[in-house]
Amino acid sequence: MIRSWSTLGLATLAVIIGAGQAGGQAIAITGGTVFPVSGPRIESGTVLIRDGRIEAVGANVAIPADATRIDATGKWVTPGLIHAATNAGLGVRGLQGFGERAQTGDVSAAFNVRDAIDPHALDLSVARTGGITTGVLGPSGPFVNGHAVVANLAGETVEAMVVRSPAALVINLTAAAREAGGGSRAGATARLRLLFQDARTLAARRADWSRAQMQPLSAPAVQLEALLPALGGDLLVVFQADRDIDILNALALAEEFSLRVMIHGGAEAWKVAPRLAAAGVAVSLTPNTNIPSFDGLGARLDNATLLRQAGVEVIIAQNDSGGERNLRYGAGNAVRNGMSWDEAMQAVTLVPARVFGIADDYGSLEPNKIANLVIWSGDPFEFASAVERMFVRGREVSLRTRETELMERYRDR
Repeated sequence: MIRSWSTLGLATLAVIIGAGQAGGQAIAITGGTVFPVSGPRIESGTVLIRDGRIEAVGANVAIPADATRIDATGKWVTPGLIHAATNAGLGVRGLQGFGERAQTGDVSAAFNVRDAIDPHALDLSVARTGGITTGVLGPSGPFVNGHAVVANLAGETVEAMVVRSPAALVINLTAAAREAGGGSRAGATARLRLLFQDARTLAARRADWSRAQMQPLSAPAVQLEALLPALGGDLLVVFQADRDIDILNALALAEEFSLRVMIHGGAEAWKVAPRLAAAGVAVSLTPNTNIPSFDGLGARLDNATLLRQAGVEVIIAQNDSGGERNLRYGAGNAVRNGMSWDEAMQAVTLVPARVFGIADDYGSLEPNKIANLVIWSGDPFEFASAVERMFVRGREVSLRTRETELMERYRDR
C-alpha cells in the first residue's frame, strides 16, 4: 500500500515538473474572449507571452512566426486567480498540511510560513484546478500568528514560487483571541497595544535592553522586533476579525500605531462600511460561509455588495471544506447577491494584487506583467465551467492531480 501511494505522488510530481515551454519561446493565445481586468473585455483577442511575461494583449496583435499558437476560440481567458488566504502548499506532500501553519504560543510574530512550503504538496495541483495561480500563504493561531508570504502555486523550488516574503503580519482578533487576553476581547486588545508599545521601546533602547537595564518586556525581543516593520507602515497587517466591535478595535489600533491594515473575515463588516471606507481599509470575505443566523454573527450574503457600495475595496478569499479551488464559487455567490461580475473578478485578481503590493507584476493581463493566466471553458464563476489550460510565469502547468490519477487507476475496477 505504501508503495502504491508513493507511486501516485511521484507520477503527479513528474507531470508538474515536466510541464512548460522553453524560456525564449513565444506563445500566442488566440481567438478567445480576453478579460484583462484592468480594462474592457476583448472579443477574439490575443495574448502574446514571451520569457515568462505578457508581451502584448489586444484584438490585433502581430504574432511572431516562431510563436506557438493556442486556439482559444469560444473560451474565456483571464488572469490567474489570486487566493488571499490559502493553505495550499503548507505541508509535506499531503492534502491536510500536518499542522505546518502554526507555531506553539500565542505571540509568534517572528514565525514565517515560507520555510513550511512544499513545492510538491498535493493540494497545490488541486488549487490550480480552480484557476488559482497565486496565493497568500498565511499562518494560523490564536493571537499574533506571524508572517504570510505571497507565492505562485507552481514551481520546482520554494525560491521559484515565492513572490514576496514577508507579505503581511497576521493577527487574530476574533473570539479565538480572548484567551490571549485573559478571556476578554478588551484584554486581547490591551495586550496587543502593550506589545506594540514594547516593540517601540525596544527599538529606542536596544543598548539598555542588551545590558538588562530596563524593565522586562511583554514578549521575547525576537518577537517584538518582528513587529517593527508593521509599526512603520512598511508591512501590511492582516487583522482576522468578524464582529463589528473587533473590526473597530482593529481600526483604532491602526490609527494609534500608524498601521497599514486589511480585515480578513469581516462577517459584520457591512455594519461599519463607512468607517472602513474612510480609513481606506480593504476587507477580505468568504461569501460562502457568511450565512446569516438568528443568534450568531450578523452575516449577510450581500456583504460584498454593501461594502462596495460604501466604497470599500473587497477581496474574496473563499476557503472552505472543498478546498481553495472553490474560490471562484465564492466570487460567483457574491455576484448572485448583487456584486457586479467585473468587481467580483477584480476581487480575486487585481484587488488582492494591489493590497499585497504585487500589482506591478500580477492581477491583470497587461504588457510586461508576469504571464499568469487561465483559459476557461466558459464563465469562471459558473459551476459547469472548467479550467482547460493554465500558465504560471509563462510556463504551462499540469492540471492533473492525485484525484485524477486515482480516478484513472480505479475507474475500471
